[in-house]
Amino acid sequence: MGRVRIGVVWGAVVVGLLVGAGVPAEAGAVGSEGGRAAAVGGAAPEADLAYHGFAVMSAGLVDLAFTPRNHGPAPVADATVRLRWSAPLTDRQELPEGCARSGRQVVLCRTGALPADGAGERIALRVRVLGAPSEVVVELETVWGGGAVDRHRGNDRQRVLVLDTGDPYHF
Repeated sequence: MGRVRIGVVWGAVVVGLLVGAGVPAEAGAVGSEGGRAAAVGGAAPEADLAYHGFAVMSAGLVDLAFTPRNHGPAPVADATVRLRWSAPLTDRQELPEGCARSGRQVVLCRTGALPADGAGERIALRVRVLGAPSEVVVELETVWGGGAVDRHRGNDRQRVLVLDTGDPYHF
């Protein structure tokens, strides 16, 4: 019963996070579905989201920091980036404001406003990976882009191998 409650709470947190970000029910503007936009009354604005940062792992703790960037041409009021880990995360995580768990291996984070041809606020989090593996892969991907169309999807997807060496791995 406890696990069901936790799942319901996390589901509510994720829904609250995304609804708070203004995600429309038919979200899919910039995401895995190929960049469809649900614009009302005309063409959707065009953006080009990317993520640059680094990850460090030591004894099962992973520090991840990245800066979202919009190469434009239109600004984005908010976006959501998915961080998918190759190994499950421990049950207890302290995540920064704007980030929430969406499963055993997934964290969703809001980017905040991204100006055209500009950078957003840096997002930094520390997670503990279950079992302290010697390596982990983290995949970053835009799952919602505020209604903007991103025709250059290659740069908003990152796949980073992080070894348990204490060394930073840049992306």
